[in-house]
Amino acid sequence: MKLRPLTGTITALATPFRDGQVSFEDLKKLVAFQIKGGIDGLVPVGTTGESPTLSYDEHMDVVRCVIAEAKGRIPVIAGTGSNSTHEAVELTRLSHEAKADAMLVVAPYYNKPSQEGLYRHFAAIADTTDKPIILYSIPGRCGIEIGVPVIERLRRKYRHVAWVKEAGGSVDRVDQLKQALGSDITVLSGDDSLTLPFMAVGAEGVISVASNLYVREIGRMVKFALANDFKAAAKLHRRLYPAFKTLFIEPNPVPIKVALQRAGIIGSAEVRSPLCEMSDANAKILEGVLAALD
Repeated sequence: MKLRPLTGTITALATPFRDGQVSFEDLKKLVAFQIKGGIDGLVPVGTTGESPTLSYDEHMDVVRCVIAEAKGRIPVIAGTGSNSTHEAVELTRLSHEAKADAMLVVAPYYNKPSQEGLYRHFAAIADTTDKPIILYSIPGRCGIEIGVPVIERLRRKYRHVAWVKEAGGSVDRVDQLKQALGSDITVLSGDDSLTLPFMAVGAEGVISVASNLYVREIGRMVKFALANDFKAAAKLHRRLYPAFKTLFIEPNPVPIKVALQRAGIIGSAEVRSPLCEMSDANAKILEGVLAALD
């Protein structure tokens, strides 16, 4: 099958809740808001979508809802990662059948497998689908990094494993990937505040938390960077930087849900335990930043 570019600005969608249940009404509103804002792609049920606390059925219901609402207008990249290879394979199979355009697969968390174990994990997932797979390296949450040699091995064997969401916080890591694989790998920033520096050394976009709210602004910043107009991109980066930092003042997605509720895009900032509501002090800080950007 023809692989889609999967570059630009892609939103890691929050999963709205009301009274302990997924609010599909709010989820549909959020998808509509994203598409109206010109987003390049959507990721349901990643970390921002609180995948660890969604049931198996809820996980797939959210994926199917986003696919149905997108109506083929933009790529939908289903989060199908797990620290269980069996579960990740099954989520990938079901998302493939649901007609997701691609899969985002995080490194197994908590288990801390060896690099050989990582390779076998991702290979089993890649054997399940011929659709694009975005490897997601986030050592801060998973305790392990997907090594460049593992990515090279996967890329040689699987032509549909050609993307990396890089959230290790290091510009040097983007250079390492590009030195090893060049144009054979597409790197997407996994940190809003590092999108611009990552793109300066070869990344081709971002899977963003902040674009849940700032769709057009981040989209413009990324388009400027892709066009090598880093002066214009830097101007937007500096304007948005306070939001990039403050939206992570507490664990993601707590602050972005508060921001989305404040903007009237979703009806509740509810999160699932063990996450909890923002402290009053941090909510005031966030409100100040959002008000300044308004």
